[in-house]
Amino acid sequence: MTAPTAHTRATLITGAAILGGERRDLAIVDGALVDPTTIDRDSADVVDASGLIALPGLVDLHTHLRQPGGEQAETVATGVRAAAAGGYTCVFAMANTNPVADTRAVVEQVHRLGQEAGLATVRPIGAVTVGLAGERLADMTMLARSAARVTVFSDDGKCVADAELMRRALEHAASLGAVVAQHAQDPDLTRGAVMHEGPLSAELGLAGWPSVAESSIVARDAMLAELTGARLHVCHVSTAGTVEVVRAAKARGIAITAEVTPHHLLLTEQLVRGYDARFKVNPPLRTDADVQALREALADGTIDIVATDHAPHAPEAKQTAFADAAFGMVGLETALGAVQEAMVETGLLDWAGVARVMSTAPAAIGQEAGYDAPLEIGSPAHVVLVDPAARTTIDTGSLRGRSANSPFLGIELPGSVRHVWRGGRRTVADAVVVEAVVEAAVGAAVGAAVGAAPLEGQVRA
Repeated sequence: MTAPTAHTRATLITGAAILGGERRDLAIVDGALVDPTTIDRDSADVVDASGLIALPGLVDLHTHLRQPGGEQAETVATGVRAAAAGGYTCVFAMANTNPVADTRAVVEQVHRLGQEAGLATVRPIGAVTVGLAGERLADMTMLARSAARVTVFSDDGKCVADAELMRRALEHAASLGAVVAQHAQDPDLTRGAVMHEGPLSAELGLAGWPSVAESSIVARDAMLAELTGARLHVCHVSTAGTVEVVRAAKARGIAITAEVTPHHLLLTEQLVRGYDARFKVNPPLRTDADVQALREALADGTIDIVATDHAPHAPEAKQTAFADAAFGMVGLETALGAVQEAMVETGLLDWAGVARVMSTAPAAIGQEAGYDAPLEIGSPAHVVLVDPAARTTIDTGSLRGRSANSPFLGIELPGSVRHVWRGGRRTVADAVVVEAVVEAAVGAAVGAAVGAAPLEGQVRA
């Protein structure tokens, strides 16, 4: 790395604990990390990171940004603001928008809106089936070759229940070098289900969602992935039974990866006792034994990553009877604190492990470049500084997105994201999102292609 020119203004981060370990300086010039000894310290912007931990920018493989069609709950701009506040520099936007992200126009619109917002890279996820209807495959080749460069396909929110259709999706994805991310839920076993099936659902008089409805689909899909040689990713694993299926599939050499959400690592079904729809989520909150199994699986690598499943809703969608309320929780701003509480404070992961499951591994699954050598000289300057000693009681003022349907309202979580750089651009300074960050240029091809298109209870410590 050559020394920066005298005209280049550097950023110097002093005394950060790199991945929670040794303290050393980091320097940023022209969007990349450089050797701190090559910069003029007297002219640099200096950030004192004493007492802070340096992590690579976080990557979320499972975010619902709602736009187009659901702007009353979230937009790409408000979603990436929440992402930046939570330490994220890249998010993958799920396909269940309106219209669905099954066309070039929609995925390129979402990609363009992310570029315009500038606070985090937005990578659209393409639908597996047209309209998420589960009847015929979307044009996956067209989506992969679009300016949005789709690498992940999912009908999340709906399971690809037809086995033959799922087989063909996996085959097609394999030919593209892409991954299929499955929302594993047998629809025949979960009709009308609104919470985990067990003694508590019977006591509360609510229709139950049995654990086997998840694990049976994962088992089927793992065998289909083995048959096709394709890459399968399992969304939001929630049960101990599914953990065992994933573990067995990996032992067979099947190309399977899996994610767990922060809320499934920390919250249990007991929170549903109050019929508060903030705790209604799909898959549902499970038992204490499931939570423990998920934590252990994340620690031992059976589960590869943490993904938020950030699912914002307008107030009226949640302020109704539990059985009628929408499924989903927001999670971008609280994910790191929840993982610190569930995994770091319990000794199950160190901060290097957090970086793996929340940055490098999700980036690798989604084929997002720039995260394979985090915080090393020459790598893109995706940097997060975290105060691990801080504790914050979550309230609506803690949230930067458009919706406030967080399961952590009123709950104290550890840690605080203090500063974030995405590709060298400051997106968070002293825990405040820097709203003025905008991409310098938006690809002309994307703009041309899209501009004329009519685009329609209980915390377990």
